[in-house]
Amino acid sequence: MIQFLRVYLLISLLCFGYSTSFSQVVENFRPPVFLSGEHQWSDSVLSQLTLEEKIGQLFMVAAYSNGDAEHVSEIEQLIREYKIGGLIFMQGGPHRQAQLNNKFQNTSSVPLLIAMDAEWGLSMRLDSTVRFPRQMSLGAAADEQLAYDYGAYMAEEHKRMGVHVSFSPVVDVNNNADNPVIGSRAFGEEKELVSRLGSAYMRGLQDNGVLATAKHFPGHGDTDQDSHKTLPIISYTKERLDSIELAPFKRLIGEGLGGMMIAHLIVPALDTTESLASTLSIPIVTDLLRNELGFDGLIFTDALNMKGVSDFWESGELEVRALMAGNDVLLFPGDVPTAVDRILEAVELGVLTESQIDEHCLRVLQTKEWCGLDNPENALVSEQNLFADLNSPRALALKQRVIESSLTVLKNPAIIPFKTRQIPEIAVLQFGKNGEAFESAIQKFGKVKVFNLPKNPDFQTSQDIVDELSEYKTVIINLLQTSNSTSINYGITNQSIRIANAINTNTQVILNVFANPYSLKKLTGVDKMDGLVIAYHDDDMTQEIVAGLMFGANLAKGQLPVTVNGRFPASMGSPLLDRTRLFKSAPEFVGLNSADFTYIDTIALSGIREHAYPGCRVLVAHQGAIIWDKSYGYHTYEEKRPVDESSIYDLASITKIVASTAAIMKLEEQKMVDMDYSLCDYVNIPDTASHYQINLREMMSHYARLKSWIPFYLNTLEKGQLRKDLYRTQPIPGYCTQVAEGLYICDSYVDSMHTAILKSDLIKDQHYNYSDLGYYYLQQLVYNVTGRPLQEYVQDTFYSPLGLKTMGYLPLEKFELDQIVPTEFDMLFRGQLIHGHVHDPGAAMLGGVGGHAGIFSDAFDLAIMMQMFMNGGTYGGQRYLSEEVITEFTRAHYLDDDNRRGIGFDKPALIPNTGPTCPDASFSSFGHSGFTGTLAWADPEHDLVYVFLSNRVYPNADNRKLLSMNIRTDIQQVIYDALRNARLNQIPNPFFPDFKAER
Repeated sequence: MIQFLRVYLLISLLCFGYSTSFSQVVENFRPPVFLSGEHQWSDSVLSQLTLEEKIGQLFMVAAYSNGDAEHVSEIEQLIREYKIGGLIFMQGGPHRQAQLNNKFQNTSSVPLLIAMDAEWGLSMRLDSTVRFPRQMSLGAAADEQLAYDYGAYMAEEHKRMGVHVSFSPVVDVNNNADNPVIGSRAFGEEKELVSRLGSAYMRGLQDNGVLATAKHFPGHGDTDQDSHKTLPIISYTKERLDSIELAPFKRLIGEGLGGMMIAHLIVPALDTTESLASTLSIPIVTDLLRNELGFDGLIFTDALNMKGVSDFWESGELEVRALMAGNDVLLFPGDVPTAVDRILEAVELGVLTESQIDEHCLRVLQTKEWCGLDNPENALVSEQNLFADLNSPRALALKQRVIESSLTVLKNPAIIPFKTRQIPEIAVLQFGKNGEAFESAIQKFGKVKVFNLPKNPDFQTSQDIVDELSEYKTVIINLLQTSNSTSINYGITNQSIRIANAINTNTQVILNVFANPYSLKKLTGVDKMDGLVIAYHDDDMTQEIVAGLMFGANLAKGQLPVTVNGRFPASMGSPLLDRTRLFKSAPEFVGLNSADFTYIDTIALSGIREHAYPGCRVLVAHQGAIIWDKSYGYHTYEEKRPVDESSIYDLASITKIVASTAAIMKLEEQKMVDMDYSLCDYVNIPDTASHYQINLREMMSHYARLKSWIPFYLNTLEKGQLRKDLYRTQPIPGYCTQVAEGLYICDSYVDSMHTAILKSDLIKDQHYNYSDLGYYYLQQLVYNVTGRPLQEYVQDTFYSPLGLKTMGYLPLEKFELDQIVPTEFDMLFRGQLIHGHVHDPGAAMLGGVGGHAGIFSDAFDLAIMMQMFMNGGTYGGQRYLSEEVITEFTRAHYLDDDNRRGIGFDKPALIPNTGPTCPDASFSSFGHSGFTGTLAWADPEHDLVYVFLSNRVYPNADNRKLLSMNIRTDIQQVIYDALRNARLNQIPNPFFPDFKAER
């Protein structure tokens, strides 16, 4: 060993002064961030350390929170005996790592510098954390603000785990498609893109208190070998290296980069020493990086256990050479005790000087001081709320933003997004496991047939699927269960591509590749697909977003950041930027704070606790994003069936706007109905009747002097019992109108109901008086004008084209009983629990279809209907109503007479706290409430849709607690308060284009 050190001293002296003469064009050069400010603590600590302790500070040892007790004991021993300066945490879990971090920090006399190699977030190393897309996705997005925000969030989660140094960003220019180790870890193949995004990522980290470490200097992008396994050679001239590989590093250095990691490479143009890795090269680390490029930050070796160096040097010799080359931190050393001994020998022999050790150690200590470790308490990690903090809505919103920004549509001749009417012609074929997220997401748009195959199906299965799918006009094919390994073509099989090509001969194919775009280079025939989307990753959120992209609920903004081959060059991509459907996200995605919505839970649960209702569902959409969609409680107080997203509620009077009013709006638009005409123009009414000249506009604005309602069922009772001449327990000719389970009324009784309405007196004075009676007339009007029953007309005109799977009349014809939420034990009329049949007695006596009641729906479908109204009549890229007719129907026509109502639609009360909304709802807003405990409201001024569904009438409609507790309006106020807080706090919302673009 002593002989080695003497020889090495001679070599190092001969190499001293070597200059590469690289250009360094750096404007407004800034020193590394940790050199700013005072350094009293680091200077003081350095002065108190022995030489051996200073050497110990240069070691960063690997720690595993999934390691055994022996591993933990070994780390503790290194901390106590050798005063090592830091740890790089590897695999494990958040709580286990937090516990070990605290244990090790409490053991160390000088706080440890903690690092993680977590380029795409903690999930790169830890379970139970959000797995973010890799850097290539940021390259596809090519958005500096997004890269900055990504780095800023990485800093936040690193700090939450007590991590001070991030071994990111990767600023290698990946211009070699066969690179087995960098690939998707890089931003892309163009130096300008890598420089811009690398700088933004770095600033995001360092502006938020985490040291960025650019890697892998001097550039690991243009190689087809893996330095974990061998020593790659970069065989380019100095001029080429200066022009391409070094460009990103130079920019980051000039902008205050704190850390640099040296790659294990052979670069003959920089150092001709045979088999000497760049990590150990004085010309590369000291002469080029320190002297020529002016980097005065913390220099880390790449892991010293990698075969690119460990195969050539023994422990001890390797660490001495690394320090001689100019590195500050020895990462992942193999044998710390031996290395410390050899470094001490090197100092004794003069191969290394104590002043050099001091210089390295001081940088380490200055970094610790910058990270706040001059206060030992800052080194500890709290386990309280750790999982929630690391899986926050902000994290999910950022991930969604990155995925949408990176999705790259390479081919799309006006195919996607699909319209709802195309769903019967579409099938999905998925190769590989774990496609449940895509399947579940795409079913929200309609009943799409999904086929799942293994990645290598047998011949007969392959032939059968090709034959079956030839019956469809379009097949969406998903390549799932992929890999990042080039050696297995990223987990994509030739058989899956052969089947895709066979289907494509007769059928339109959209191929979604959930993998690195380099995978395309071996996929024959993909350029002939009708549609081609690169998703970069395969996880649940990516699958959901790609499914949404197929139907316009999600966006695709990306372009290829690399060249795959001549067919797919860098910058290729056709962004899809029109969001035409509701989509799910965290509130943070639209610039709001999830914490501001949590009081909704308190209010909703208080209603259950006080028996205002057994359960409810709350949905909030803002700027087209469903930001709150939660279920509370059960269908009944017996707690047998919990409320969930599939629960279907009786909407009661919301029927007035989603059925009758919607139908009249369409007929008005088509000039088949005129709001200024009279009822007699459309409904057969004797000219002697008081209702003959009722104006439609007035009637639908509850301003036509109609009485509120008529209890029709009372005339069908005799001494409190159902009249035997009017009812049957089984359907027979003349008695086929079902009122409830096992109860049928005489078919002709509808005539008696209409006669009762016709003969009802008008109230004396004309003023606002809410009435159901006009909607019985509207049901007749729709039939008279269109020749079709109301239920068929709205189903074919709105619900089916919109893809509404649950909204409609008579739910028992389509759904199982347990999916439908029951309403009241009706002991006055029907003598049973009303379950699956309309609650309103009048609508029930019409067979479940009324103009004023009878529609059932889940929250999602109701939100879509309200969003369509708020969009000015469009949804999913289709127009259902004209903007003019919606504007006319949703404005108040008789405000001067203290009537707040629109045509069919309710409006906020003229006197605050006396109507259906909270005080902050704008007067441009509109909607309707329902007797059963429902509310649907849209506010165009705030781009807001609010849906509340409950069965407050269970078990008795006399329960008024929903109203007395102001539950619906209090929840609505929480929403407006959250919007106000976002404005006051000036929360930026750069996440996506304005959803109003299509309006």
